[in-house]
Amino acid sequence: MEIKESDHGDTLVVILSGRLDSTTAPEFERHIIGRIEGGRNDIVIDFGGLEFISSAGLRVMLMAAKRVKAGKGRLSLCALNDNIAKVFEISGFLAIFTIYPDSGAALAGNR
Repeated sequence: MEIKESDHGDTLVVILSGRLDSTTAPEFERHIIGRIEGGRNDIVIDFGGLEFISSAGLRVMLMAAKRVKAGKGRLSLCALNDNIAKVFEISGFLAIFTIYPDSGAALAGNR
């Protein structure tokens, strides 16, 4: 898994590529929780390059969502491919997250 970031005013865009599974979830957890604890509470996670997400990845997403919400921020997701969108649908996570088609729409929605 590769993690990239870009700043857009008050919103941090985190761009994931590869696989978010039991091997890579701890790295992503450290990364995203570190950003949240550092005061970043408006976050867009771009799944455009992500090929796979496991239950371990979903757990990290849920943890991040809870922490952002506790800080009165927003965590949005974008660019989910069909397979990842299906995992979110089956797990019931579509009701938890605001999902946008791309980062531009997500940034506009976070304003």
